[in-house]
Amino acid sequence: MTFGLVVLAAVNGLVLVYFVAINLVYMITSAKALHVIWRYRARLRAFNLLDPSRAQAAPPITVLAPAYNEALTCVESVRSLLTLDYPRHEIIVVNDGSQDETMGVLQSAFALAPRARIATADLDTAAVRGVYQSRPHPNLWVIDKENGGKADALNAGLNYCNTPLMCAVDADTLLERDALTRIVRPFLEDADTVAVGGKIRVVNDCTVQSGIVTDARLPKNFLAAIQTVEYLRAFLVGRVGWAAFNASLVISGAFGLFSRGAVVDAGGYGSKRTTGETVGEDMELVVRMKRLFTDRGRPCAIQFVPDSVAWTEAPESYRVLGRQRDRWQRGLIESLLRHRQMLFNPRYGPTGLVAFPVFLFLEGLGPVIELVGYVGFSIAILSGQASQAYVIGFFVLAFALGVSLSTVAVLIEEVAFARYTRTSDVLKMFSLGILENFGYRQINSFWRVRGLYNSLIGRKTWGKMERKGFGAKQVSSSTAQAQLPPRPPAA
Repeated sequence: MTFGLVVLAAVNGLVLVYFVAINLVYMITSAKALHVIWRYRARLRAFNLLDPSRAQAAPPITVLAPAYNEALTCVESVRSLLTLDYPRHEIIVVNDGSQDETMGVLQSAFALAPRARIATADLDTAAVRGVYQSRPHPNLWVIDKENGGKADALNAGLNYCNTPLMCAVDADTLLERDALTRIVRPFLEDADTVAVGGKIRVVNDCTVQSGIVTDARLPKNFLAAIQTVEYLRAFLVGRVGWAAFNASLVISGAFGLFSRGAVVDAGGYGSKRTTGETVGEDMELVVRMKRLFTDRGRPCAIQFVPDSVAWTEAPESYRVLGRQRDRWQRGLIESLLRHRQMLFNPRYGPTGLVAFPVFLFLEGLGPVIELVGYVGFSIAILSGQASQAYVIGFFVLAFALGVSLSTVAVLIEEVAFARYTRTSDVLKMFSLGILENFGYRQINSFWRVRGLYNSLIGRKTWGKMERKGFGAKQVSSSTAQAQLPPRPPAA
């Protein structure tokens, strides 16, 4: 056997080991998630989570929504926040030096007037230009500040937050009316809870009226529809499973509820003025909180609620989606490398011994192995070096199990929550769970490998996101741009 064939056999063997490992992790988290969601649904039948007396006992919450160039979506998003069915909540929208009409649109839509508001924390942020309160909606506040990035905007909001709990959302996110009532539950039941994640759904082509999704539909755009299945798998399988093992490492920046004191105590969101800039401020904060609380001997539970829902707009072009996945991968790598002392460290329990290695080696470095595997598989087939057993094994591990995981996620969604009422939409989701493994998954791996490379060379740019906006039926053809503040060319 020549040296080249030996290398090819070794590479293909490594790839099979990788697929075995990652699919084993997914199967374990899937089984745990299924068990947890079943128990959760049974508990909901036993008592009314939304009982008014229970809701009245819930602590007040401040919703923080950073906005940069969100003129197209911010009004509908704020309207959804104003309709939240929660007894005591404030909303603080932070205009992060937008260069479009975001501030003017907010002033016009909500009759803002300058008001004094006492700061409750002193996290270092870019200069605040003004604080405003809505005349018709006294619980709505807007902070107008110099541009500093999303993390900086969240820290500015934290400085003016005076409630024990803080909910971070994106300015283009729509919360369901009962979202806060549902996501606050772990804080009422477990005193060790410091953060809770909610479920993210794709809003593209849904009917939105007055900030409320009145008709959930599968997107017509192929990429957005595939992301719908992706989100179901990520949240109903991944997030639920890891939270059940008390090993969560991430809460989506689009929707998460935090102990305000815990976040401030940890130094706030990572920005160039606080704990260090990162494009993955949501994950980095969770990992940092977990590490700091453990180091100080304080309990720290990161939980997830599967039926507390926020709707967000998914990219509909390969160019924009590629930027997003590149950024997500950079955020993952930055967060893990910044807190690498947790790796295989028994001090951090399941997080350090299991979750951290899985996220670093299988999610962080895995896309490289996966792409190499596809190349090696092709070479082995074309050169006649692939045995029948190897071909079957590769197909089962690389494709069949991926299809099974997507199918399980769609089944959980429809049996437990049934938000998509059209049979055609459900059948399409099952079909997309198969199709995404042939082409889309490989492209996604390429984007993630590019993100890994960009992380290693220190690239910090955010990239642009195109928005259609929230119309009554989402038919607007105009777009808006959302990006981090400009950086010097050397960056």
